Amino acid sequence: MTSKKSRKKPSPKKPPREKTVVKRGSRPASAVRIIRTIDNMRALVREVRLRKRSIALVPTMGFLHEGHLSLIREARRRAKLVVVSIFVNPTQFLPGEDLDRYPRDLPGDRRKVAAAGGDVIFMPEAAEMYPEGFQTFVDVTHVTRDLCGAARPGHFRGVATVVTKLFNIVQPDVALFGEKDYQQLQCVRRLAQDLNLPVQIVGLPTVRETDGLAMSSRNVYLSPEERGQALAISRGLQKARRLFSAGERDSSELTAAVLDILRNQSGLEVEYVTVCHPETLERLPAIDREAVILVAARVGKTRLIDNARLKGTGRR
Repeated sequence: MTSKKSRKKPSPKKPPREKTVVKRGSRPASAVRIIRTIDNMRALVREVRLRKRSIALVPTMGFLHEGHLSLIREARRRAKLVVVSIFVNPTQFLPGEDLDRYPRDLPGDRRKVAAAGGDVIFMPEAAEMYPEGFQTFVDVTHVTRDLCGAARPGHFRGVATVVTKLFNIVQPDVALFGEKDYQQLQCVRRLAQDLNLPVQIVGLPTVRETDGLAMSSRNVYLSPEERGQALAISRGLQKARRLFSAGERDSSELTAAVLDILRNQSGLEVEYVTVCHPETLERLPAIDREAVILVAARVGKTRLIDNARLKGTGRR
């Protein structure tokens, strides 16, 4: 009797292994690289440039909020490598200001940078950026002499110096800033233009809380009562916008409308309310085409700034 050769049953085919696709917004915080030295940051820049990839920079002092994240998301859209600097810059703080107590949260910031699509956090120590013997500063004179420049002498010299250093270290194709710090944005634009720096400066609109308060890392200082008092600032700016939309072009009338709201709010001390040219920040007696109305005020011990763009044609 001839036995048939037993046939081995073929084993079922394994389904192909699916590739895990990690979306930018779902990356773990550990995917964001932290660089703490200038030499290491420059080494990465050289590597990226060899591959002919673009770089975007979002300069911050950390304790990130949605305003910062909107900048990071736009940076992701514009460049292959997104660098977020976190550096509480000592040269832009005046004596007695909040340098030592400025809020910090690196683990939280790292998670937020990852979720928004950032690649690298550049986080140098103060001694790395300003080593012993440091004596060179950058001064943007005209656009910084008034407003916060008058109230905080030396502040914008510190801003211009650290931004110039960051541009030199990171060599970004584009750098993104929020319009909430409007005078700072104009300072950086003038800096890049005057020094022929090969970087595009992009400003994005102020991001606000649902109640209208402009997002700021310093909002954490406000008590619940002070936060309610601070809302007078956005209410005043909204009133100015309504008047402008209705045809008012006299700057004194617009500032008076804002001051009326601010001065009737207990716990709020006005520093300035003024209407300025949107680029030069020269004060305007009347608005021809476009302007910005800027406010600085103190609520308790916290200094807050805000602004509103006013756009239109013709006069009343």
